[in-house]
Amino acid sequence: MVCVVSRTGRELQRYDQGRRLVVGCIPYRYKSGSNGSIKDELEVLVISSKKGQGMMFPKGGWETDESVEEAASRESLEEAGVLGKVGCELGQWSFMSKRYGTFYEGYMFPLLVKEQLDLWPEKDERQRIWMDVAEAREVCQHWWMKEALDVLVRRLTTLPRHPQEDVL
Repeated sequence: MVCVVSRTGRELQRYDQGRRLVVGCIPYRYKSGSNGSIKDELEVLVISSKKGQGMMFPKGGWETDESVEEAASRESLEEAGVLGKVGCELGQWSFMSKRYGTFYEGYMFPLLVKEQLDLWPEKDERQRIWMDVAEAREVCQHWWMKEALDVLVRRLTTLPRHPQEDVL
């Protein structure tokens, strides 16, 4: 059973020295060939912002009743409708919220997608699109998410992988 409603409100939000802590994931998978074979082509999942102005990776507030990995996984479920394995942190970035004019601390994680849901909490508010890394880097509206994507690509191209675990 999967939660069908996104968390709202900021009562449980974490802050550090006045900066809101946010966490997100870069959902990824490897393409499979028409014959079921696994290719080395990496795909990442981007989502539209709620306002429909640009694309990004799922992210949101880290709440006091969850670990950072749980928050990353929850945001990927709520905003993109995907479930998977959260990997080791890609990094931490300080950035300014355009909407609120305040600084945030953002933590990003890779999420190896194991399941893509047909229904998810923000299905009616967002679009999701699988694309190759170059396309995702082009359309992503946040510089810090682009940097996280670069870290993910470097990590995935230098570490051995187990192909049978990588395809949706």
